[in-house]
Amino acid sequence: MTRDRDPAGRPRNARPRDPLGRPLDRAAPEAGQPGADQAPMPDDLVITGPDAAALADRLLGEGRPFHAHEVLEAAWKSGPPGERDLWQGLAQIAVGLTHARRGNARGAVALLRRGAQRVRAHQDRPEPPTGTERDHPYGMDIPAVLAAADDLAARIERHGLDDLPAADLAPRLLARP
Repeated sequence: MTRDRDPAGRPRNARPRDPLGRPLDRAAPEAGQPGADQAPMPDDLVITGPDAAALADRLLGEGRPFHAHEVLEAAWKSGPPGERDLWQGLAQIAVGLTHARRGNARGAVALLRRGAQRVRAHQDRPEPPTGTERDHPYGMDIPAVLAAADDLAARIERHGLDDLPAADLAPRLLARP
């Protein structure tokens, strides 16, 4: 079977996916089946920082870190150069959560740590990009996200993936009042 491609020959993201990002059969899933209500994220998604933060936060809260990763990746690819480390790091944290939900402890720890390191590199820049706050760009609570990623990686290293509360695999991005 050939892969869907755009006019330039790049692979497209046309297959429906389950909540953890695994490709589903090309035939439309039946109502009530995983992925039945989830259209693939467009490959050419262009999204603003506030919209990316809000949508990724919602997807993480729904236990769909793979889909949150796609939104964060779109923000990384279409956003201003000064924010790329922030979005790429957050996307890597979402991939780490995806690995944890799929049962891959080693991959989870590696991506959670790599993502947190990249977000910290962004935070350590001398001045944050115009229009954003260092610790709360677009309403995100970056210190809480980093603390959650660090804590989860350490717990997975010590105890594996067994007995992790589902809420720990669905951290939120946006600061809560």
